[in-house]
Amino acid sequence: MTRQPTSDSAPGQALRQTVETVFRLESPRIIAAVTRTVRDIGIAEELAQDALVAALEQWPRDGVPDNPGAWLMATAKHRAIDLIRRRETYAGKLAEIGRSLETTAPPVEPSAPDDIDDDLLRLVFTACHPVLSAEARIALTLRLLGGLTTPEIARAFLVPEATVAQRIVRAKRTLATKDVAFEVPYGPEREARLGSVLEVIYLIFNEGYAATAGDDLLRPALCEDALRLARVLSGLMPKEPEVHALTALLELQASRSSARTGPTGEPVLLKDQNRSRWNRMLIARGFTALARAEAAGATTTTSGPGPYALQAAIAACHAHAHSYDDTDWPRIAALYAALAVRSPSPVVELNRAVAVSMAEGPAPALRIIDTLTTEPALRDYHLLPSVRADLLLRLGCKKEARAEFLRAAELTQNERERDLLRARAQECAP
Repeated sequence: MTRQPTSDSAPGQALRQTVETVFRLESPRIIAAVTRTVRDIGIAEELAQDALVAALEQWPRDGVPDNPGAWLMATAKHRAIDLIRRRETYAGKLAEIGRSLETTAPPVEPSAPDDIDDDLLRLVFTACHPVLSAEARIALTLRLLGGLTTPEIARAFLVPEATVAQRIVRAKRTLATKDVAFEVPYGPEREARLGSVLEVIYLIFNEGYAATAGDDLLRPALCEDALRLARVLSGLMPKEPEVHALTALLELQASRSSARTGPTGEPVLLKDQNRSRWNRMLIARGFTALARAEAAGATTTTSGPGPYALQAAIAACHAHAHSYDDTDWPRIAALYAALAVRSPSPVVELNRAVAVSMAEGPAPALRIIDTLTTEPALRDYHLLPSVRADLLLRLGCKKEARAEFLRAAELTQNERERDLLRARAQECAP
């Protein structure tokens, strides 16, 4: 292994950030692979954390290995084997696992990426087991698969951090006490868990597409993980329209990623984006996935299109438009109205207001927004005052708009968004 020695004068903080970044990227795969060995998600997460601690101890002394992800994976797996060794009841398992892994040295990159994907998928379905509440399933999977911190998950759900922490602890304890199998279920049980699996993938993508905190607007690794999981799921469940619809939605949303930030990482609003930078291959993939969703019955079910089919249709409207002004805003407003009926939420209503503002003007949209100002779930949601500010500005109310932009800037925890909102507030200054 070729190492890059780290001198005593090397900035320890920079190395620590490197270790934590690698761990953030690799932890879902490590936890999934170790769970297959120890059959306990909570223990697997602890062993992955042990590998992180070992890296923080050894890498400053020995240098960062050529393949840090494989190093972490191998270290966690060897810790798992050591754990099993100490358990007499796992003696048989030790012989089976030990024969295949004990001789693995030096650590190498797993040679079967498909197996890793399968492990990730098993982890998703296990974390979404019916013995857990819907909230616990989503929080646990975001933590394990998305590598999100408790504060990030709390922001995603608009709930206190303590609530999320309790959900995660209880979820892992429940999975262990109920002896939930680490597997992808089949038949009716798979279908029963599908809704929360799709929601988890959707939320992981959203966190990558618009980070709730930090210095960057985008977190591409999360988007890629979510998109890959959606594609794998589409292959496993070709007859499920909402699986294809979610895949279509993510493909179409991801196509705009490179146009969403400027040269220095600053956010670029949809109306200002250079559409020549939209990824045409991902758009084509999105249209194909949407066609598969429709062929599987997304638009012919008795209850009408599902929530992901409606959102994918909205994303397709944007993808078809040559410019912001050329967008079919009346159709998008109608699709949001259908989504508000199919899957009502304050955030859906907020997005509907934006579409109404483009289709009918800012005044009717402001009336919708004003009904949301007392909504508890949106009390600390920065996009509510941000959208309200934009509507007020379009109505010529600069002073009120400036106050709302500043309030939105105070609420967001993303530095890039904060800079943008402050700049927009400055534009409203007398």
